[in-house]
Amino acid sequence: MIKKAMIMAAGAGTRLNPLTIKVPKPMVPVVNIPILEFILKHLQKFGINDVIANTHYIADSIQNVYGGENRLNINFQYVYEPELTGTAGGVKKTEFFFAPGKTFIVISGDALTDVNIEKLYEQHKKSGAMATMALKEIPISEVANFGVVVLNSNSRVVGFQEKPRPEEAKSNLVNTGIYIFETDIFKYIPANQFYDFAKNVFPAIIANNESLYAYVIDDYWNDIGTIKQYKYSSLDVLNGKVKLDMPYTETKNGWTANSSNLSGSVVFKGRSVIGEGTTIEEHVKFSENNIIGNNCIIKAGARIENSIIWDNVVIGENVSLDNCIIASNVKINPGISVEEDSVIGHDRIISCPEDYLQDLVKI
Repeated sequence: MIKKAMIMAAGAGTRLNPLTIKVPKPMVPVVNIPILEFILKHLQKFGINDVIANTHYIADSIQNVYGGENRLNINFQYVYEPELTGTAGGVKKTEFFFAPGKTFIVISGDALTDVNIEKLYEQHKKSGAMATMALKEIPISEVANFGVVVLNSNSRVVGFQEKPRPEEAKSNLVNTGIYIFETDIFKYIPANQFYDFAKNVFPAIIANNESLYAYVIDDYWNDIGTIKQYKYSSLDVLNGKVKLDMPYTETKNGWTANSSNLSGSVVFKGRSVIGEGTTIEEHVKFSENNIIGNNCIIKAGARIENSIIWDNVVIGENVSLDNCIIASNVKINPGISVEEDSVIGHDRIISCPEDYLQDLVKI
């Protein structure tokens, strides 16, 4: 079985702005837990405790939490890239971590997934491939956001399309950014060059008549590349569509941290997650699905519907949120109704609608 993994964690996540202005994409919280931590815990389930990542954008936030000794008891190492070198170029920089002849897994640092790694490994070994890609079938209408992979009848990869229009797509199978590799893969990646798997490495393998196979997974997978995909993934956790271990106490209304403080008059209609050290005052109403971060204060009479709130946020009396995402360290003063589908970035003080409408981002 696989013993080591590499996580591609260097991306800036610009399509997630303003959420990623102060947080790298792998550290974006899903139900108050960084995506990267979900990935690390998932790898541990399959006996993978030796992990390396490449970092670049706001790298310290990753290294400070998981580098060296960490609460997960995982051997987490990293390679800092001053300049990005592409998906394959970043993996090449971690070659020293993998012993020759050993199989390893590479996974994208923005993938929320419960993929069965053991089953993927078995398919890889059965095919005798140098590389196996995990693919996911999606509606043909959505392929323009992804890299499409074309297979023959034996599940061998024969071609690629990068974000094709639906009418031009040759397949509705998309690249998840999860790969099983033999260490021979490194001979296809030159050192210190910008190199991409889909554009450079995989076409070279096919041209050289080497074996590149794919396995279509039935498990949950979502690339959290856009704000809309991020929200869908977060709500999918609440609705049980993805199998993840939650660190909170489960209740009939969702999950609540033991250190949170909820008034007895709080009303829940739907499922919610309430983070550590959060206080929710009297007569607050939650509708549909909501995620409330750590150390937040939700003042009396607030109405929260289908929204995601990050850490250290203060929601004033009688504030109304509808399908919103609020980043960390935001204060919304009393009585404000935030426009539906709004995204408010970090460290904002909202005293009137004009405080966020001037640079409003929509989901």
